[in-house]
Amino acid sequence: DLARDLVMRVAFGLKARTGRAALVAVGGDVHEPQLIERSQIQLLPDGAMAPYHATEGLDPPDARESVRRSIASAHHLATSGIREAARRFTDAGHELCGCAVLVGPGMPSWSTDEILAVHVRMHQAEGELFRDVLVAGARACDLELTTLRDKSALDDATKMLGLTRARLDAQLATLGKSAGPPWSKDQKEAAAAALVALDVRKR
Repeated sequence: DLARDLVMRVAFGLKARTGRAALVAVGGDVHEPQLIERSQIQLLPDGAMAPYHATEGLDPPDARESVRRSIASAHHLATSGIREAARRFTDAGHELCGCAVLVGPGMPSWSTDEILAVHVRMHQAEGELFRDVLVAGARACDLELTTLRDKSALDDATKMLGLTRARLDAQLATLGKSAGPPWSKDQKEAAAAALVALDVRKR
Protein backbone atom coordinates (compact mmCIF):
# COMPACT_ATOMS: atom_id res chain seq x y z
CA ASP A 1 0.00 0.00 0.00
CA LEU A 2 0.98 3.65 -0.38
CA ALA A 3 2.06 4.25 3.24
CA ARG A 4 4.36 1.27 3.11
CA ASP A 5 5.89 2.45 -0.18
CA LEU A 6 6.83 5.75 1.47
CA VAL A 7 8.64 4.08 4.33
CA MET A 8 12.39 4.04 3.74
CA ARG A 9 15.31 2.28 5.30
CA VAL A 10 17.39 5.07 6.80
CA ALA A 11 20.88 5.21 8.33
CA PHE A 12 22.96 8.12 9.51
CA GLY A 13 26.66 8.90 9.75
CA LEU A 14 28.46 11.06 12.31
CA LYS A 15 31.78 12.89 12.08
CA ALA A 16 33.06 14.59 15.23
CA ARG A 17 34.64 18.00 15.47
CA THR A 18 35.55 19.98 18.58
CA GLY A 19 32.30 20.33 20.47
CA ARG A 20 30.00 19.18 17.67
CA ALA A 21 29.34 16.45 15.15
CA ALA A 22 28.15 16.59 11.55
CA LEU A 23 25.13 14.31 11.00
CA VAL A 24 24.02 13.13 7.57
CA ALA A 25 21.12 10.70 7.16
CA VAL A 26 20.46 8.82 3.92
CA GLY A 27 17.65 6.51 2.94
CA GLY A 28 16.44 4.10 0.32
CA ASP A 29 18.91 2.04 -1.67
CA VAL A 30 22.66 2.39 -1.37
CA HIS A 31 23.01 2.63 -5.17
CA GLU A 32 20.50 5.50 -5.43
CA PRO A 33 20.41 7.00 -1.95
CA GLN A 34 18.20 9.90 -0.95
CA LEU A 35 19.21 12.61 1.50
CA ILE A 36 16.96 12.53 4.57
CA GLU A 37 18.70 15.06 6.80
CA ARG A 38 21.84 17.15 7.18
CA SER A 39 22.26 18.57 10.69
CA GLN A 40 24.61 18.91 13.63
CA ILE A 41 24.77 17.45 17.14
CA GLN A 42 26.14 19.67 19.87
CA LEU A 43 28.74 17.97 22.08
CA LEU A 44 29.61 20.86 24.42
CA PRO A 45 27.30 23.24 26.30
CA ASP A 46 26.91 26.70 24.76
CA GLY A 47 30.00 28.81 25.36
CA ALA A 48 32.05 25.95 26.84
CA MET A 49 35.69 25.44 25.88
CA ALA A 50 37.07 22.04 24.87
CA PRO A 51 37.46 19.95 28.07
CA TYR A 52 41.23 19.88 28.49
CA HIS A 53 41.80 23.45 27.28
CA ALA A 54 39.14 24.68 29.72
CA THR A 55 41.42 23.74 32.67
CA GLU A 56 43.99 26.46 32.01
CA GLY A 57 44.95 28.16 35.28
CA LEU A 58 43.31 25.53 37.51
CA ASP A 59 45.22 23.57 40.13
CA PRO A 60 45.45 19.77 39.48
CA PRO A 61 42.45 18.60 41.60
CA ASP A 62 40.17 21.28 40.11
CA ALA A 63 41.50 20.54 36.61
CA ARG A 64 40.73 16.82 37.00
CA GLU A 65 37.21 17.59 38.25
CA SER A 66 36.62 20.06 35.40
CA VAL A 67 37.68 17.44 32.82
CA ARG A 68 35.48 14.81 34.48
CA ARG A 69 32.43 17.10 34.37
CA SER A 70 33.10 18.12 30.74
CA ILE A 71 33.42 14.49 29.63
CA ALA A 72 30.18 13.56 31.42
CA SER A 73 28.44 16.50 29.73
CA ALA A 74 29.75 15.47 26.28
CA HIS A 75 28.45 11.92 26.82
CA HIS A 76 25.03 13.24 27.84
CA LEU A 77 24.79 15.62 24.87
CA ALA A 78 25.93 12.94 22.39
CA THR A 79 23.42 10.37 23.63
CA SER A 80 20.52 12.83 23.76
CA GLY A 81 21.39 14.24 20.31
CA ILE A 82 21.57 10.77 18.76
CA ARG A 83 18.34 9.70 20.48
CA GLU A 84 16.53 12.81 19.19
CA ALA A 85 17.81 12.19 15.64
CA ALA A 86 16.71 8.55 15.77
CA ARG A 87 13.28 9.65 17.01
CA ARG A 88 12.91 12.13 14.12
CA PHE A 89 13.50 9.37 11.57
CA THR A 90 11.21 6.82 13.20
CA ASP A 91 8.49 9.44 13.82
CA ALA A 92 8.60 10.17 10.07
CA GLY A 93 7.77 6.49 9.53
CA HIS A 94 11.21 5.36 8.39
CA GLU A 95 12.93 2.12 9.39
CA LEU A 96 16.14 3.14 11.14
CA CYS A 97 18.69 0.49 10.27
CA GLY A 98 21.91 1.86 11.75
CA CYS A 99 24.41 4.54 12.59
CA ALA A 100 28.05 4.86 11.50
CA VAL A 101 30.69 6.82 13.40
CA LEU A 102 34.11 7.91 12.16
CA VAL A 103 36.62 6.85 14.81
CA GLY A 104 40.24 7.62 15.67
CA PRO A 105 43.30 5.47 16.37
CA GLY A 106 42.75 5.40 20.13
CA MET A 107 44.86 6.85 22.95
CA PRO A 108 47.53 5.56 25.30
CA SER A 109 46.14 5.08 28.82
CA TRP A 110 47.37 8.47 30.06
CA SER A 111 45.93 9.98 33.20
CA THR A 112 44.28 13.41 33.07
CA ASP A 113 47.42 14.91 34.63
CA GLU A 114 49.63 13.30 31.96
CA ILE A 115 47.40 14.65 29.19
CA LEU A 116 47.36 18.16 30.66
CA ALA A 117 51.16 18.16 30.97
CA VAL A 118 51.69 18.10 27.16
CA HIS A 119 49.66 20.45 24.94
CA VAL A 120 49.62 18.19 21.88
CA ARG A 121 48.13 15.42 24.06
CA MET A 122 45.26 17.74 24.98
CA HIS A 123 44.34 18.11 21.30
CA GLN A 124 44.68 14.36 20.77
CA ALA A 125 42.56 13.55 23.84
CA GLU A 126 39.82 15.96 22.80
CA GLY A 127 39.72 14.51 19.29
CA GLU A 128 39.33 11.00 20.68
CA LEU A 129 36.81 12.12 23.29
CA PHE A 130 34.34 13.61 20.80
CA ARG A 131 34.54 10.52 18.58
CA ASP A 132 34.23 8.19 21.59
CA VAL A 133 31.10 9.88 22.97
CA LEU A 134 29.37 9.36 19.60
CA VAL A 135 30.21 5.63 19.67
CA ALA A 136 29.00 5.37 23.27
CA GLY A 137 25.87 7.36 22.42
CA ALA A 138 24.96 5.11 19.49
CA ARG A 139 25.40 2.06 21.75
CA ALA A 140 23.34 3.67 24.53
CA CYS A 141 20.53 4.17 21.99
CA ASP A 142 20.75 0.47 20.95
CA LEU A 143 21.55 1.38 17.34
CA GLU A 144 23.26 -1.00 14.94
CA LEU A 145 26.75 0.57 15.03
CA THR A 146 29.32 0.63 12.23
CA THR A 147 32.70 2.34 12.57
CA LEU A 148 35.08 3.64 9.90
CA ARG A 149 38.51 5.18 10.35
CA ASP A 150 38.33 8.95 10.39
CA LYS A 151 41.66 9.31 8.55
CA SER A 152 40.59 7.11 5.63
CA ALA A 153 36.80 7.41 5.69
CA LEU A 154 36.19 7.66 1.94
CA ASP A 155 38.67 4.92 1.06
CA ASP A 156 37.17 2.63 3.72
CA ALA A 157 33.63 3.38 2.53
CA THR A 158 34.61 2.65 -1.09
CA LYS A 159 35.92 -0.79 -0.09
CA MET A 160 33.04 -1.62 2.28
CA LEU A 161 30.42 -0.65 -0.30
CA GLY A 162 32.15 -2.43 -3.19
CA LEU A 163 32.01 0.74 -5.29
CA THR A 164 34.64 2.53 -7.32
CA ARG A 165 35.86 5.77 -5.78
CA ALA A 166 34.46 7.68 -8.78
CA ARG A 167 31.02 6.15 -8.16
CA LEU A 168 31.10 7.03 -4.46
CA ASP A 169 32.23 10.59 -5.24
CA ALA A 170 29.35 10.93 -7.72
CA GLN A 171 26.83 9.71 -5.12
CA LEU A 172 28.20 12.14 -2.52
CA ALA A 173 28.01 15.00 -5.05
CA THR A 174 24.35 14.15 -5.78
CA LEU A 175 23.54 14.05 -2.06
CA GLY A 176 25.35 17.37 -1.66
CA LYS A 177 23.16 18.97 -4.34
CA SER A 178 20.06 17.81 -2.43
CA ALA A 179 21.47 19.18 0.83
CA GLY A 180 22.78 22.50 -0.40
CA PRO A 181 25.63 24.22 1.47
CA PRO A 182 27.38 23.57 3.74
CA TRP A 183 28.56 20.34 2.07
CA SER A 184 32.20 20.20 3.15
CA LYS A 185 34.57 17.31 3.86
CA ASP A 186 32.77 16.68 7.19
CA GLN A 187 29.36 16.23 5.54
CA LYS A 188 30.78 14.12 2.69
CA GLU A 189 32.52 11.76 5.12
CA ALA A 190 29.45 11.54 7.36
CA ALA A 191 27.36 10.75 4.28
CA ALA A 192 29.81 8.05 3.15
CA ALA A 193 29.63 6.52 6.64
CA ALA A 194 25.82 6.63 6.48
CA LEU A 195 25.89 4.74 3.16
CA VAL A 196 27.99 2.00 4.78
CA ALA A 197 25.50 1.77 7.68
CA LEU A 198 22.61 1.63 5.19
CA ASP A 199 24.32 -1.24 3.36
CA VAL A 200 25.58 -3.14 6.43
CA ARG A 201 22.65 -5.52 6.78
CA LYS A 202 23.01 -6.61 3.17
CA ARG A 203 26.63 -7.66 3.57
